[in-house]
Amino acid sequence: MKQTIVAERLFDGQQFHSDQPITFEDDHIIAFDTVKGASESRVSGTVCPGFIDVQVNGGGGVLFNATPTRQGIEAIGFAHAKFGTTAYLPTLITDNVSVMQRAADAVADAIASKSSGVLGVHFEGPHLSVPKKGVHPEPQIRRISDAELEVFSRQDLGVKVVTLAPENVSPDVISALVESGVKVCLGHSNADYDTVKAALVAGATGFTHLFNAMSAFGSRSPGMVGAALESADTWCGLIVDGHHVHPAAAKVAINAKPQGKVMLVTDAMPPVGLNDEESFELFGTEVIRVGDRLNAVTGELAGCVLDMAGAVKNTVSMLEVSPEEAIRMASLYPAKFLGIDKQFGSLEIGKRADLVLMNDEYKVQQTYIGGQLIFSAC
Repeated sequence: MKQTIVAERLFDGQQFHSDQPITFEDDHIIAFDTVKGASESRVSGTVCPGFIDVQVNGGGGVLFNATPTRQGIEAIGFAHAKFGTTAYLPTLITDNVSVMQRAADAVADAIASKSSGVLGVHFEGPHLSVPKKGVHPEPQIRRISDAELEVFSRQDLGVKVVTLAPENVSPDVISALVESGVKVCLGHSNADYDTVKAALVAGATGFTHLFNAMSAFGSRSPGMVGAALESADTWCGLIVDGHHVHPAAAKVAINAKPQGKVMLVTDAMPPVGLNDEESFELFGTEVIRVGDRLNAVTGELAGCVLDMAGAVKNTVSMLEVSPEEAIRMASLYPAKFLGIDKQFGSLEIGKRADLVLMNDEYKVQQTYIGGQLIFSAC
């Protein structure tokens, strides 16, 4: 079925267009014009590429660790679709091997079932640094073993991302992970600069939530933050919620990195999409929500109630980034990091019909995934 949307404004990933038609058939874009036989609708607001989130722990009241099933993944995905996320990586934080295996099976099931928006999986841990563990459960932080390597090496998981601390995983193992198709991110780490550089040489290409839970930048000890900012070839995830990173630090990162190497992430937790949920349990510890901030009862920040549309809005308002660049940070740049930018991340003929309609306040009005209307506030 052919569908044409005539947008008041359309941002294709490079520039804005006024009164612009976009036509898609099945799951891909076929024209930037009206097409004979296509159903046609006119919309107010801005149509832009769908957002891609590489770090989604939960949403809609569901935590992936607690519900490692296809149904759990789909509930999380629908909660985030309300905020413009059209593609994402369900993210499992540090847990035992059994939960990791169940999560992998769930992702494989979701991909085989063509669940909307599921690209693969992100394992955030368990091979992290205890001093930089954040809310990750210390009893489950451990050295890598054959059991975890078997999970990471599976070929039915789509795009695979693993966050690890390089002081606890050798360069040889990092290289082996990369050879098996894993995109290695560095994070939750107290590693020194030289250890980080060795991990990059071994094939690591990303940094998980830059600044948070990693060795800080100093004039004589650059740490992981310094290595991340210095490296021109790596991508950095950035949480722009006003709590995790000071706006000045975020601006420094954006100015230091080459354009396209900083991407927005949410690090989202179960309350995303629920207005009335004030707390939830994480590994036996209560996490309290106060406004748009989550803290464990022990004081640590515990993920986010941030959504991608909110991240884009904050990037414009807090960081004084242009709307065009903020949208690219939520769409094109994560697509490039994941190696899927030939199909995702911008609106071009032949690419996936993943698109979002937002009003002038960055509130999502409609979300299309693969040409299907998944969410509508209209």
